[in-house]
Amino acid sequence: MEVTSKIYVAGSRGMVGAALVRKLKENCFTNIISRTSGELDLRNQAAVNEFFEKEQPEYVFIAAARVGGILANDTFRAEFLYDNLIIESNLIHAAYINNVKKLLFLGSSCIYPKMAPQPLKEEYLLTGLLEPTNEPYAVAKIAGIKLCEAYRDQYGCNFISAMPTNLYGKGDNYNLRNSHVIPALLRKFHEAKIGGSPSAEIWGTGSVFREFMFVDDLADACLFLMQEYDGKLFVNVGSGEEVTIKELAYIIKGVVGYDGAVTFDKTKPDGTPRKIMDSTKLYNMGWKPKTSLKDGLAEAYVFFQDELAR
Repeated sequence: MEVTSKIYVAGSRGMVGAALVRKLKENCFTNIISRTSGELDLRNQAAVNEFFEKEQPEYVFIAAARVGGILANDTFRAEFLYDNLIIESNLIHAAYINNVKKLLFLGSSCIYPKMAPQPLKEEYLLTGLLEPTNEPYAVAKIAGIKLCEAYRDQYGCNFISAMPTNLYGKGDNYNLRNSHVIPALLRKFHEAKIGGSPSAEIWGTGSVFREFMFVDDLADACLFLMQEYDGKLFVNVGSGEEVTIKELAYIIKGVVGYDGAVTFDKTKPDGTPRKIMDSTKLYNMGWKPKTSLKDGLAEAYVFFQDELAR
């Protein structure tokens, strides 16, 4: 990509999309285009086609998706499947029709089977059953990967895919009904601290293992892949740091400065027992994450407090 290349970031108002725009600007890219969901409904194929025909982007990052935590995934199963399938299908097909030079599709680590060997290697895709609570979202993301592969095979499109681990950072969703684990814990501990609550309750046993990545590190990896990688197989993007949810809770408790007790509601689902990405392929290309979990959480808490102050 040249710094003057026309780049479309789909989903630029979301956490990942906004981080991508920040990273592109930091690297002096000057011709970035985006649309809000109010300006362009990505579920409307005619509208998406019209947008691509008019703007003619050269490079496309697909960060647009309907996302949420365990509760949201399990409650809005049809919406998560339908919306994500149609968004990615419209964008990938429009990119092909309008001769986009290169496209990067962002998936999710939930594409892997629930009981896949750990750490998760790219070749483990479709080797077992998915985690039931987020199966519809995972199926949609798998379809996006396969669309990129199929358009490459049939039409010669340079469409690539990246699979990030669990993300957090600026622009995250802190709604306790549909947020992911880190923003939910930040909010729970903050509210317990402000409210003087003697304890804060966490869903599940706290024993499952997870890997987390600061969203600006993901954006950096995406820019690296767009410039350096042209392969068919998707690429894992992970931090390499693994913690239990219990360990995570106590780190966040310390970051927030909450002095109360932590309790675990063991009647609530844990999800996949362990999930860490094998990012060897990406690391061997020369890219590594820059932000430690503790440093990233401290920054995320600052972002959260700034959002509350608005």
